[in-house]
Amino acid sequence: MAAATFRLPRTVAAETLDALAADDPRAMRSRRDLRRVHRVMRTRSTLLHALQGMTALHHKPEPLRVLELGAGDGSLMLGVARLLAPEWPTVALTLVDAQPLIPIETIKDYAALGWAAVAQVGDVFDWVAGDTDGVRSGQPAPRWDLILCNLFLHHFEGAQLDQLLGAIADRCDLFFACEPRREWLALAGSHLIGVIGANAVTREDAVLSVHAGFRSKELSACWPGSSTAWQVEEYPAGLFSHCFRAERVQADEGLVHANRV
Repeated sequence: MAAATFRLPRTVAAETLDALAADDPRAMRSRRDLRRVHRVMRTRSTLLHALQGMTALHHKPEPLRVLELGAGDGSLMLGVARLLAPEWPTVALTLVDAQPLIPIETIKDYAALGWAAVAQVGDVFDWVAGDTDGVRSGQPAPRWDLILCNLFLHHFEGAQLDQLLGAIADRCDLFFACEPRREWLALAGSHLIGVIGANAVTREDAVLSVHAGFRSKELSACWPGSSTAWQVEEYPAGLFSHCFRAERVQADEGLVHANRV
């Protein structure tokens, strides 16, 4: 089974949740399922550990400018923020998703930590194209100290993935993504996800996500720019996750040595 899985090409297919309205009962149930999925995958711990290792951010002026693409309901990053706030006391956080899923209570919870969070609704490729208020008013596209993606990049392939990564590389100094790992153990786990009470939407999408996931150095091969401009790292995390991190090399500081996470 393992050998057969490894020979399979990466396959991206439309996931059901993405096509459902935000208030569809199946979608609401599936988003609750995803919180349990993140606990099983230990996504919060993986993200926290990676961010704590980004020592280059310690030298940035406050507040740190952070952008999460595909942020969902904002709950995953909020869990990380609660643990990270003592080290990152002031953060300007922008949460982007295609649907209006972030409740005002979540924004207030961020504010209680000293994080100024803003929710933006829009297609990620509008963001790629620079279709923002700043650009429309003649201002340059915003830049970020850090851009994050969680279970998001696997939705894209080919030219779309290249365009997305190109825009990310143009607009930040640090990038981190946590994605499904495309291997036999993750695939087996995706077929068993019903044991945590996941509904039909989540069960189907979980399998599709693993087939669309990443392994080895696939994201590194897609990352734009030369090895002298960026330091990249790609690695498995936990039982089911695959992580990618890129850090811009600051010319005036010499080569930046990224901590291994």
